[in-house]
Amino acid sequence: MNNMTAAHAAGADTHAQVLPDDGLQGTLVGRVWTHGAIPGPAVVALRPEGVFDLSDSYPTMSTLLDTELPAQAAHNTPGRRICGVDELIQNSLPGQRQPTLPWLLAPCDLQVVKAAGVTFAASLIERVIEEQARGDATRAQGLRSQVIGLIGENLADMRPGSPEAMALKALLQEKGLWSQYLEVGIGPDAEVFTKAPVLASVGCGDDIGIRADSAWNNPEPEVVLAINSRGDIVGATLGNDVNLRDIEGRSALLLGKAKDNNASCALGPFIRLFDAGFGMDQVRNETVHLRVAGVDGFELRGINTMASISRDPTDLVAQTLAAHQYPDGFMLFLGTLFAPIEDRDQPGSGFTHKLGDVVTIQSAWLGGLHNRVTHSETAAPWQFGLRAFISNLAQRGLLRAAL
Repeated sequence: MNNMTAAHAAGADTHAQVLPDDGLQGTLVGRVWTHGAIPGPAVVALRPEGVFDLSDSYPTMSTLLDTELPAQAAHNTPGRRICGVDELIQNSLPGQRQPTLPWLLAPCDLQVVKAAGVTFAASLIERVIEEQARGDATRAQGLRSQVIGLIGENLADMRPGSPEAMALKALLQEKGLWSQYLEVGIGPDAEVFTKAPVLASVGCGDDIGIRADSAWNNPEPEVVLAINSRGDIVGATLGNDVNLRDIEGRSALLLGKAKDNNASCALGPFIRLFDAGFGMDQVRNETVHLRVAGVDGFELRGINTMASISRDPTDLVAQTLAAHQYPDGFMLFLGTLFAPIEDRDQPGSGFTHKLGDVVTIQSAWLGGLHNRVTHSETAAPWQFGLRAFISNLAQRGLLRAAL
């Protein structure tokens, strides 16, 4: 089965899984590439009647999220109908895109894309293993038994920065096992880094990239918060914080090379805005499902249960804002519980991506994000940056003070 055939089959299976379980009952907004007299990105609202362009009132997603009540603004702005929801979804699945029809983009635009790392006990243990293995996947299984034997698996109830956490830190230092990952996992300060430049994220249906020189890598299925310029959490989406385990494992100073590459950040399919039926309580209790379907017949499944997070999402937002301002808002990956250890090929080699893998990240409240794996070096180059975006808005008559 070739890549296109596999993508088509995956697309047929996932068509109904792009929307949340409650369909269009929530306040769903996103960004779509449109094909008017001057093609360009449009801020849209998804409604039972179709997909509606809100750009005349809100030319950027940043502008919409900065309103006093974003969900109300999205409902009250009539907009211009672009297409049906089914049409948009069908054209936003891996391998299905028709370039003359609208498709989903990453739902953020001017926002900085930030990410919190090592926020779950299971991922904490895997980061320590990466460091101890120096990026060598074949050493991971033996080290896993050793690390778990000393740390244990049940760190989920330990509050970072608490006296109990500091006592464990002292014990591990005595045993010579202290790690920079343990520091951010159970210490008072969260790891927060910049995942991708503004406008560099890819959306549902796009290819996601891993570096050609990486031999140990994995998807990271996460909930991503949308925060406006005032620091208000106004919605959430799904994200894939693609990670190169071999490169980060060699040195934490290579985090940028492991995390920020062409097409390595996927967001979508849209932002679900907070309203009367959806808010932080739902985010805190969401379960994110992962499926990787390989063209070789391999299948990987996993879950990320937000209830197991070690730091409350609002604390992660507060730490991000503690000494920095974000005048256009920001998106914040909340980290993942899931770290794949299942062998794909040789025993002891663990999991790593292969070209053509279709990655599905899905949850009940946020819908489904679907992408196909390629090399960062051969993925569609990122060319639509800030200058191109501003120029496009100007050509379409949307560049004004309301930005």
